[in-house]
Amino acid sequence: MKKVITFLTLLSLMACSSKGQSLVAYFSATGTTAKAAKTLAEATGADLFEITPAIPYTSADLNWRDSSSRSTLEMKNPSSRPEIKGKVGDISKYDTIYVGFPIWWYTAPTIINTFLESYDLSGKTIVLFATSGGSDLGDTATKLSTSAKGAKIVSGGLLNGNPSVAKVKAWAEKVSK
Repeated sequence: MKKVITFLTLLSLMACSSKGQSLVAYFSATGTTAKAAKTLAEATGADLFEITPAIPYTSADLNWRDSSSRSTLEMKNPSSRPEIKGKVGDISKYDTIYVGFPIWWYTAPTIINTFLESYDLSGKTIVLFATSGGSDLGDTATKLSTSAKGAKIVSGGLLNGNPSVAKVKAWAEKVSK
């Protein structure tokens, strides 16, 4: 009987460990958001997934002062959905998904809509984080809510600079409650 209890306990522990997992999914055009995402994944023990555009952005594409640059044109068109290379293997195993991005034109780049619309996120908590040279998240959570139907979206905030793992862990515990 003792072996059965031990085996059942092991199965129970394995089942619990596969539930409640977290994912940090991020888009980083210049590497700044990638640093924040990696620190967040380390602080939370989350899996890490880079949202990679099928066609990489060049420096010219990212020139926000050029009205005909790729990023400007995408942000002017609310229905723009840049294609993503790769997918998260099994999104169903994640309860909390931290989604990170640089702020473009006071909101998330449209590739974030592409990512969110690629999955059934019903019942999941999406915690937004961003990097920015001057803007905060503003109403980004509201704007992204139509792309993540059935999910709870939390506007976590900015993770600028090089915050310590301990600081990011405290931030994550606070925003994901």
